[in-house]
Amino acid sequence: MKLYITEQGAASANTVALDDMILTKNAPTSAGSKMLDGYQGLFDADIIGRLEAAGYTIGGKVNVGEFSIDLLGETSYYGACTNDQGNLTAAVAEVAKSDGVKAVISLDVNGMPRRAAAMAGTVFVKPTYGTVSRYGTIPVACSGETVGVMAKSTADCRQVLGHLVGHDDKDGTSLSDAECAQVKTAAAPIRKVAVLQSMVDAADDATKQRINSVCDTLKAKGVEITAVDDAIYKAASPAWNALMCAELCNNVSRYDGIKFGYRTPNYTNIDELYVNSRTEAFGLLLKTAILYGSDVLSTENYMRVYDKALRIRRVICDAFAALFAQYDAVLLPACSKTAYKSDAVGTYTVMDEALFTAPASISGLPVVVAGGVQLMGKAFSEDSLLTAAAMYE
Repeated sequence: MKLYITEQGAASANTVALDDMILTKNAPTSAGSKMLDGYQGLFDADIIGRLEAAGYTIGGKVNVGEFSIDLLGETSYYGACTNDQGNLTAAVAEVAKSDGVKAVISLDVNGMPRRAAAMAGTVFVKPTYGTVSRYGTIPVACSGETVGVMAKSTADCRQVLGHLVGHDDKDGTSLSDAECAQVKTAAAPIRKVAVLQSMVDAADDATKQRINSVCDTLKAKGVEITAVDDAIYKAASPAWNALMCAELCNNVSRYDGIKFGYRTPNYTNIDELYVNSRTEAFGLLLKTAILYGSDVLSTENYMRVYDKALRIRRVICDAFAALFAQYDAVLLPACSKTAYKSDAVGTYTVMDEALFTAPASISGLPVVVAGGVQLMGKAFSEDSLLTAAAMYE
């Protein structure tokens, strides 16, 4: 079980680790893939400068699954991670639980950090899309991926996130400083929470028990809990799977065995160089996503699938806007189970689990995972979500 790809310096109270999707000029960045094994970035991600300016030191690069699109890091070129019970876990969560770091900065591409936090009992905050710079992260699904913070407590997440948010001219999706500042502004407390009931029903009994426990705690604090019809939000999963794979297909096309990355020794012409390099370096899940993304973007499917997924994204965003006109937050599971054995995870398991993580990914809305569940809010409501999560973390 390999938690770190590289470690830097001694641990301290101000040490922050980065997952292996974030570029550093003084340490390799591999994205958990053979394709980028040993790749050395030419510059640091924007968030590194922000962390160092705030007095934090970078404690190393943490293992992730290949391009961070899998369930819990099981597709990593450096091997999957399991806990003492033999259950699949994620290196980012194991490192975040340790005493050696204050937090782990992780790129949420397909919900992996949220699932990892739910299963490991840590806290993860996925901020509003555009409030934390993605400059210097390895691009996969640019319209939904977000840099987030995982730590042992909501207080630590709040503190570290406060240093990361802010406008960055180098990131074309970065929001203005005025908008980013709202993440750190004290907000109204959460008084009404909607539970996405059918998603709760789709989870196992242990997960349902977690949801019920959180609801009971919030009710005891005076929060009104209401189960709502969430059929429309289920459409987020197939739509996000299509959009993510389409964007991934485009973004990983740069790895061709020529400019950088793995190059096969087995070729006699340019076509064999391309094909063999990608065939030998990419794992099964990534190849599956590339093929699906290519099909989604094909001439016959572009309007039927890709354009329709974009329309579904707008419908879901509008549905959330209407829901948040009545409620302050939404409660839903982060995954269908509280534990996974590695042999129980198939190629398409993560696509099924997107049922729970896709709503926040496709809409760009903030989420706090604590107590093994997701609490989701309207844009810039991170302060309210963290305050509410602190009641039951």
